Amino acid sequence: VQLQASGGGSVQAGGSLRLSCVASGSVHAWSDLGWFREGPGKQRELVARMNSDNSVGYGDAVRGRFTISRDLDTNTLYLETKNLQPEDTAVYYCNGEHWEEKTPGSWGWIEYWGQGTLVTVSS
Repeated sequence: VQLQASGGGSVQAGGSLRLSCVASGSVHAWSDLGWFREGPGKQRELVARMNSDNSVGYGDAVRGRFTISRDLDTNTLYLETKNLQPEDTAVYYCNGEHWEEKTPGSWGWIEYWGQGTLVTVSS
């Protein structure tokens, strides 16, 4: 079970990137998929999340510029970023919970993190 993030890169201010995160296994076993980021000298923060009730939430810093979506056919989570600014420079991580058998006969949600993809925005 894993999350594989990609799509980061270097752009100038005002540019755009699309980040992708492929989730392994069954699409139905994943819940609360989202994106977090960790900038230089900053704590990890929520960027966007698709909740189990299908609602979507965004961090204040990205609301109106970033869009989260999910392709159920390919089990891929996307983050469309627009009007990127230097303060958006960070390692972006995808995150989600996977329903699985923790111990024989005991099932529950396990949290997973992708490996991170670096976004660098220059002014």
